[in-house]
Amino acid sequence: NLLHLLRMVVRVCIVGAGPSGMSTLAMFKKLKDQGVECEVTCFEKQEQPGGLWNLTWRTGTDEFGEPVHCSQYRDLFSNGPKECLEFPDYTFDDHFGKPIPSYPPRDVLFDYLRGYWKFHGVKKEDVLTRHVVRNVSFDDKTATFTVRVRNLVQGLDIEQEFDRLIVASGHFSVPNVPHFEGIETFEGRAMHSHDLRNAREFTGKRILVVGSSYSAEDIALQLFKFGAEQITISYRTAKLGFKWPEKIHEVPLLIKIEGKTCHFKDGTSGDYDAIILCTGYRHHFPFLPSELSLPNGNVFNLPNLYRNVQWYGVTEGKKNASGLFYLGMTNQFYTYTMFMMQGLWAASVIKGIIQTPEREECVEDIEKRYAENANLTDCFKMIDSQTDYMKQLSADLNYTEVLDCGELFYQWEQNKHDDIITYRDKCYKSLYTLKDSPVHPIPWVKCYDDSLEAFISA
Repeated sequence: NLLHLLRMVVRVCIVGAGPSGMSTLAMFKKLKDQGVECEVTCFEKQEQPGGLWNLTWRTGTDEFGEPVHCSQYRDLFSNGPKECLEFPDYTFDDHFGKPIPSYPPRDVLFDYLRGYWKFHGVKKEDVLTRHVVRNVSFDDKTATFTVRVRNLVQGLDIEQEFDRLIVASGHFSVPNVPHFEGIETFEGRAMHSHDLRNAREFTGKRILVVGSSYSAEDIALQLFKFGAEQITISYRTAKLGFKWPEKIHEVPLLIKIEGKTCHFKDGTSGDYDAIILCTGYRHHFPFLPSELSLPNGNVFNLPNLYRNVQWYGVTEGKKNASGLFYLGMTNQFYTYTMFMMQGLWAASVIKGIIQTPEREECVEDIEKRYAENANLTDCFKMIDSQTDYMKQLSADLNYTEVLDCGELFYQWEQNKHDDIITYRDKCYKSLYTLKDSPVHPIPWVKCYDDSLEAFISA
């Protein structure tokens, strides 16, 4: 608008310095000599960038009374091939100086991310850590956002005005916690997977895992690996359906708890020492007005967002603010590269390097793609849909590097269904170096050291 032309600098606020927010900072660095000049400010409430990858022993609230963001745990290894999240311009070989196995632990993946950010010139001072966004208001007349932020260390509030707002605060940190009859008086430990930090504490225990998605799958395997006596997975609609080892089995939904006894929809029951709710997470943006807040729902094609990134107030109770962007909010097969492409798309739009269609066409596209969610009835349709989405972003940006990991994801799904215990021991070929990854000398189920040093030197 006219104000931007007079100022000649677009003021951009990024909320959150996890993989999405940091990738966006990296893309603004990449495009610094193109398009409109931008002044980018990134606020992060944690001590350092990294989002969920910042492992902490804390649960509940942190030392400042803020909700703990981390949902990861010790001994976490990638549950998908690293080749599916490898950056074309900064490969794992580039970072580590040699090929590494396909399923690294958390610390290795986090180190790779930090290397990527550094490669693109993102510096420590580019992120205001220990700054939590408290409130955002939007002025329809000036199309600007007023952002109120708390400096947690100093205990001071500041306000700044921005022309563009990018919400990259994630959607895997606020637990979705359904109620089950009798859980208040359960005679064991009940927790959400968000608060799990170490599966070793459940060695020798009988554990009920409630849920049937990636968290339930991986936590059940963690419990098995570290010697839980029995693991039962309770599903709502459909079994995970893997060839589980003897200690793991699946039952229909939990309906009632009496003491330590859990009763299931098929009439069976069992006694348990702990219940871990792997029941997903909520989209939660307490700092945004409701009319600009993305509705809850972990789907592949989001409402109100053109290209799953730029806001158009389409659904009831929402209003338009095309200067608002969300990143990393869809359900996910693609991760690191999708965050990078969404960040590149948002930065390119903000800098005027690419143009979006008129509002009517954008809204039509949003509604069409949202309706397509109903057709994504199995993992292969979901993979195809998100692969097509990546191709669409590439086409918008004239991005020529190949990002299509569809065949790798198909192979990964097949490997899991062949043997859920050994799928992490498989090897894949990099799309960019064309090298096969080496075999890790220790099978995942017997690999008890999740450190970077141990994995890289093995």
